[in-house]
Amino acid sequence: MRILLPLMMLCLSAQAQAQSSQDQPTSEEYQADALQLGQQIEQAYAYRDRFEDEEIPFNATLQAEAEAVTDARSLLRYVERALLLLQDHHAITGSSLSDSWAVVPSYADLWIIFEDDQYVVDAVRAGSPAEDVGVVAGMRLTGVDGLTTAAAVRAFWQDLGHIPEGEEAMSFAARVLAAGRRDRPRRLAFAGSGSSLDLELPNLYAIEREDMPLVTLVRDGNAATIRINDSLGNDETIAAFDIAMREVQDASSIVIDLTETPGGGNTRVARAIMGWFITEAMPYQMHDLPAEQRQTGIARRWMEYVLPREGQHYDGEVSVRVGRWTGSMGEGLAIGMHAFGFAVEGHEMAGLLGAIYDLRLSNSQMMYKLPVERLSAVDGTPREDFVVD
Repeated sequence: MRILLPLMMLCLSAQAQAQSSQDQPTSEEYQADALQLGQQIEQAYAYRDRFEDEEIPFNATLQAEAEAVTDARSLLRYVERALLLLQDHHAITGSSLSDSWAVVPSYADLWIIFEDDQYVVDAVRAGSPAEDVGVVAGMRLTGVDGLTTAAAVRAFWQDLGHIPEGEEAMSFAARVLAAGRRDRPRRLAFAGSGSSLDLELPNLYAIEREDMPLVTLVRDGNAATIRINDSLGNDETIAAFDIAMREVQDASSIVIDLTETPGGGNTRVARAIMGWFITEAMPYQMHDLPAEQRQTGIARRWMEYVLPREGQHYDGEVSVRVGRWTGSMGEGLAIGMHAFGFAVEGHEMAGLLGAIYDLRLSNSQMMYKLPVERLSAVDGTPREDFVVD
């Protein structure tokens, strides 16, 4: 029997969080939070249908770990490991330990896919350590930390008490392994085109990131490119984008470059950008909330609209450039522009699932992020299945 938790309990308001007890939870309360996690995920997770009989693949190994939780550290470690069973890069914890796995795609420079019994480098992040040492798309990832990739993937799942099935599970694990743990370098081996590479690469947490502007404008004659530098979650990006657009009002064509937006963002910034390119209210994305249907038996769906920006409009040729490091809100912006009739070009996107909510465990108030809404293009195509032009 599934225990249904009210949706308002799953997503505590800021006021409720502020009023929560500041007392340190007891070991029993930490353990209760660990046991509560499975109930919350079962009720709130929007993509249970990815698993057989819609059953989240919790198992005896994770159950034993939940029962052994006694403090904040062991709870966080348990939550991290439980979320891995979802095989979902959009399901992450709000805090981390020094040796936590890197968040993919934000702190990954390799996109690995499992096909034809091989782990193939599908894309390499521009300007990354992997690119700098000559790793290119089409190579095969053959080793991780002294093991063959197949053995490393198998050990990854066995450690979680899980028997993986299908390309999705293999690809997910390989991407996590290739991104590595936050507190150490990565030892990766590659093969391709008659050559091989055995490399030690820094993890991306150890690299000081260049202080990039929110948007970058490049003008080439009558053509312009406006690049969003992983800033779709910053409201100041709206003003920065507006300034760039006013500078290229006379350009005959504009490319909106979303190839470096892995960190997602918010719909407000995305709608502000899209509003430049329409003259009437238009739908850009469809939302479904399965958790509400599970609780009430009544399905909920709604369409989100973009409104034109008053006094700010561009009617030249527009296209959108995307890639594997176009994630979450970047993907939403891309499918919205496509719905408006603009070309979306480049590589496949990250395919991050749904819209995430911040959920909290009752006693510790520990926060984690989970896809609670399903998102689709206006024609009903799931966002993660969108095909790039």
